[in-house]
Amino acid sequence: MHLGAVGLGAMIFNFLYWNFGFLRMGTTGLVAQSLGGNDQERIVSLLWQSVVIGLGVGLLLLLGRGPLLSLAYAALDIGSEQQPLVADYYSIVIIGAPIVIATYGLYGWLFGMQDALTPMVVTIITNVVNISVSYHLVIHRELGIAGAAMGTLISQVLAFLILFVVALIRTKGRSWRLRSSSWSSFLTVNRDLFLRTVALTFAFGFFYRQSSDLGPVVLAAHVILLQFLSWMSYGIDGFAFASESLVGLHYGARDFQMVDVAVKRSFQWGLGLALFFGLLFLGLGNEVAELYTDDPEVLATIRKYMWSLSALPLLAFGCYIWDGIFIGYGASREMRDAMLLSLICYVVLFTIFREFTTWAIWISFMIFLALRGVLQTVYYARSIQPRLWE
Repeated sequence: MHLGAVGLGAMIFNFLYWNFGFLRMGTTGLVAQSLGGNDQERIVSLLWQSVVIGLGVGLLLLLGRGPLLSLAYAALDIGSEQQPLVADYYSIVIIGAPIVIATYGLYGWLFGMQDALTPMVVTIITNVVNISVSYHLVIHRELGIAGAAMGTLISQVLAFLILFVVALIRTKGRSWRLRSSSWSSFLTVNRDLFLRTVALTFAFGFFYRQSSDLGPVVLAAHVILLQFLSWMSYGIDGFAFASESLVGLHYGARDFQMVDVAVKRSFQWGLGLALFFGLLFLGLGNEVAELYTDDPEVLATIRKYMWSLSALPLLAFGCYIWDGIFIGYGASREMRDAMLLSLICYVVLFTIFREFTTWAIWISFMIFLALRGVLQTVYYARSIQPRLWE
């Protein structure tokens, strides 16, 4: 029961914090552009702004922790016997909300500065600390759920402190002056990315909700199928993150030829990974699914979708790569609009074809991912690229 409560608590924070990942994305693109344009004052100002916004947003989450927990109980259908245990975990970890959101800004700032090594090292270090401290507090100190929560909180504080010190070193002692003129663009970009992220969260929530209405077997099968999508996204997101930094850097330097090179290379690598994952799912998908469950009904349902799952990487990789490119350009409005239009089509298609039961939600979700990429391609060709060359 305690392990399940920790898992539910972690799920609450994964869902909650994911909606504020916009701060990392928005900061990366703007900092990369400033670095390319050698605008050192704006680079420092963006660092300060990202930290201030992160701390402010996290403080609002901390202040609203009670209603948020009640909402999580309802959304995840957490039973009354689990609620006190989940609350114990939640009440400790939520203290770190301001520094967690601010840490997103620090990660984004370092990515924009073309530093991917420091975030990777810090992630490894803090995960090791989290595991070690949680193990000590739970096993040796017998603190149970509170020990696991404290381990998580300590690792979050450590990540913020390390990244903050590294950022201070990278600014080389320049004064942290806020440039008032840059607040507008910073807030506009992050507003658009926030709306885009909320829409994406709704899309996945809608998927799970409709799958749940189709019964526990379909829900379990769809949850496992989305794990395949997560694997693909982790791989392709690496190149999307790279395109955020490189496109932003060359765009800021007004080197449009190198911008085109970065865009083409991102898509070449993205396509290569999409083909790899498609073949992997086709060849070993059924065997991998058996690692998640031995329920014959769930496995039979998964096998029904395996051919379509194998096509999913090719249909979906474009929207992941375009996200990185659009962030590098600072084209947050087009990114937001493409997401909202795709979401509307997704819900409408499911409503029209819901009589086809299990296939309706799966096919409409695949179209949603593919349509995002198509719309972003149109925006790039008709709006962004002509604007650049002008």
